[in-house]
Amino acid sequence: MPKPPAIAPLIDDLGAAGDGIANLADGGKIFIPLAAPGDQLRVAVSRKTPERAQGAILDIIAPGATRTTPPCPYFGSCGGCKLQHISGDFYDRWKTDLLRAALSRAGFTAPPIAPLLTIGFGHRRRADLAATRYNGAVQLGLHRAGSNDIIDLAACLLLTAPLNAILPGLRRLLATLTAFKRSASIVLNQLDSGVDLLLKLDAEPSADDRQRLIAFAKSAGLTRISIIVREQNPESIIILKPSTVSFGGILIDIPPGAFLQATHDGEAAILAAIIAGLPSKLTAKSKFIELYAGLGTFSFPLAQHARLTAYEGSPAAAGAAAHAIRRQALNRLTMTTRDLARRPLIKTDFAGAACVILDPPFDGAAGQIPALAASGVARIIYVSCNQAALARDLKPLHTAGYRLTNATPIDQFPASPHLESVIVLER
Repeated sequence: MPKPPAIAPLIDDLGAAGDGIANLADGGKIFIPLAAPGDQLRVAVSRKTPERAQGAILDIIAPGATRTTPPCPYFGSCGGCKLQHISGDFYDRWKTDLLRAALSRAGFTAPPIAPLLTIGFGHRRRADLAATRYNGAVQLGLHRAGSNDIIDLAACLLLTAPLNAILPGLRRLLATLTAFKRSASIVLNQLDSGVDLLLKLDAEPSADDRQRLIAFAKSAGLTRISIIVREQNPESIIILKPSTVSFGGILIDIPPGAFLQATHDGEAAILAAIIAGLPSKLTAKSKFIELYAGLGTFSFPLAQHARLTAYEGSPAAAGAAAHAIRRQALNRLTMTTRDLARRPLIKTDFAGAACVILDPPFDGAAGQIPALAASGVARIIYVSCNQAALARDLKPLHTAGYRLTNATPIDQFPASPHLESVIVLER
């Protein structure tokens, strides 16, 4: 089989996915993972279309000024943190430009963008890990770039120290479990009360497995250890103390494996940007509507500013928030379970709202946007972690006459092409 051709392009820029881009002599472009702007490289080429080719670095002939030494020993093999080799100044500009380009595609030219807020390594409080057992050996970590293979991690620079401290013992535990036959996935959440662990296993646990899980939970100081077997409902094997977080001063009992904002500092930055974007003139009768509210991460703080009706599609998340609302008798906050993809709110549901706040899932809020655009609500605050979905969803709002008053980029996914942002619109 012939080897792919090799060329020596000069990298001009980074694409939206973080790959280096170089122009080819025939007018096409080549996208090269792990390249940095200014690099002179020797690259193996595999062309996909006449306009676009994919490349792989064979040699770095001369590094560009934007290239720096990656701090992680797994860089280049692990599928995460693919931009550790890009220097800070260029990286910050590039991240901000991701948001600027998305807003431009939506129709907002020369948008007002606040300075990038950066959350560094060592702050991620949630980990979604994978494990495999092959020939008796356990591998625990993250997937290799472009593969289902697992990079066996001793530690991850992204994670908080308490999460990293659990990994060695967790690897030893998995090796002893008969309920872990070939594959497992793990969700670690560092809550305010401690670390919560959810194991998704591929076989039923034995009595000995249950005892090992209990012993590990105690030795590791977990709040709780829960399991899911073949997509069944979570079962808590042992609860050592409440698994709780505080939102707006209200304690929430967290379901096993529940979604949290990736970092505590990122959550605080998002909330601060939302609060700053609220209408300035509010009364005791002012009403907010929140869509995709999750556990109430922002609902409880927002209810301190106006009466809030919140909607969330996950029964477990909405139920946890509703339980806290009842326990605290919070009559300014209502949480409703509603799948907004299947049953989006209609135009009249937004009547009387002073502000609508939405933090949709990664794929955005395409089904909900038409009614929101037609509602005429005076203020919309959109939280996004996907610039493509953001551009798509904001375009109908721009067409409907909404103006962009502020955009805040928050980098709580360091060394990745993902970016959190808070967008404030008014009409």
